[in-house]
Amino acid sequence: MAQLSEDCFAFGGKLLGVDAALALIRERIAPVVSEEEAPLSEACGRVLARDLVAVIDVPPHANSAVDGYAVAHGDLRPERETVLPVTGRAAAGHPLGREAARGEAIRIFTGAPMPEGLDTVLMQEDCVLEDGRVRIPPGIRKGANRRHAGEDVAKGAVALAAGRRLKPADLGLAAALGQDRLSVFRHLRVALLSTGDEVREPGQALQTGMIYDANRVMLKALLHGLGCVVSDLGIRPDRAAALADTLAAVAAEHDLIVTSGGVSTGEEDHVKAAVEQHGRLDFWRLAIKPGRPVALGQVRGVPLIGLPGNPVAAALTFAILARPLILRLAGADATPPLQFPVTADFTYRKKPGRREYLRACLTRENGAAMARRYPKDGAGILSSIVQSDGFVVLGEDTSEVTQGMAVDFLPFSEVFA
Repeated sequence: MAQLSEDCFAFGGKLLGVDAALALIRERIAPVVSEEEAPLSEACGRVLARDLVAVIDVPPHANSAVDGYAVAHGDLRPERETVLPVTGRAAAGHPLGREAARGEAIRIFTGAPMPEGLDTVLMQEDCVLEDGRVRIPPGIRKGANRRHAGEDVAKGAVALAAGRRLKPADLGLAAALGQDRLSVFRHLRVALLSTGDEVREPGQALQTGMIYDANRVMLKALLHGLGCVVSDLGIRPDRAAALADTLAAVAAEHDLIVTSGGVSTGEEDHVKAAVEQHGRLDFWRLAIKPGRPVALGQVRGVPLIGLPGNPVAAALTFAILARPLILRLAGADATPPLQFPVTADFTYRKKPGRREYLRACLTRENGAAMARRYPKDGAGILSSIVQSDGFVVLGEDTSEVTQGMAVDFLPFSEVFA
């Protein structure tokens, strides 16, 4: 298992900006997972460990894109109709079987190999067949309706790059190249736990002052969505010594530890003390709202990320910070999520110097995408995510949003899929 350098997450001083935090992840985190082979049927969602280089052309031969008639363009009269005899037939899986002669047309179907010597295909709807001869109108360009060998992927090209999280279309492309297995990274092993004396499992009866554990269920689903194998450690009470023993025990068998709650600086926040018994915890006091109390550190060389207890803050900091960290540990490219500009359908004032993420719904007015801010913005209001489409992202230099102003929008589909 790869060990983290002693100062991997070290940072002191003023609040750390989001971009600086992400830069540290890019610079100091490397994959900790080994390679293995997986059949195509089991490779979706896995991370490709090596470049997939095409060993054949795709398609392997020139073929017809339509049903019609294959001809040599040089046989066509440019200003008036051409009439040619139809002397053969080619279909997908059933090539003509000979070189075509000049002055003949071959009946051809979609996907059929182009007969040698012919370079253009006329759609059957544009032609008239009479007594074994086809009448072809003028004006077709040379090479029309012909697919070239290798026009999808050329032999020797990198078809899929290492670090890519494989999607269904990727598996189709690998199959088109004749591959039945792919070299992938093994699943990242993650230990997940919640902290708090007040937290109870869904389905249990609640006593006064108790709440249900929404975070762990949500985070487990997000981790599964990133291809992780999750060990669910349940809810741990607010006891520093017991928590320290738990973290030390799970570090030996996992690549990452994710906790929820207990990462602030209150008397009942024990994650810091627990981690420091067996490793190091450097608080990233992030200039972010919601979610400033995020902890990154290590327990016996294994990375730990401590997310806030408030569910919206936990979801946001997972999306913005934990997700790229997990992807890098798992060997995947942590491509920044796509944001796009929309028009603000609200007004808002914020404190400069920190990045804020406002929950918002998208509407369309006069062809323009409008972002409408969710009316309740508390860090504990999980329904605000359920009933929104994404985050409006306000940069550190922004202090005010006015109606009609252009703002950046980060859809949930980019970070919660």
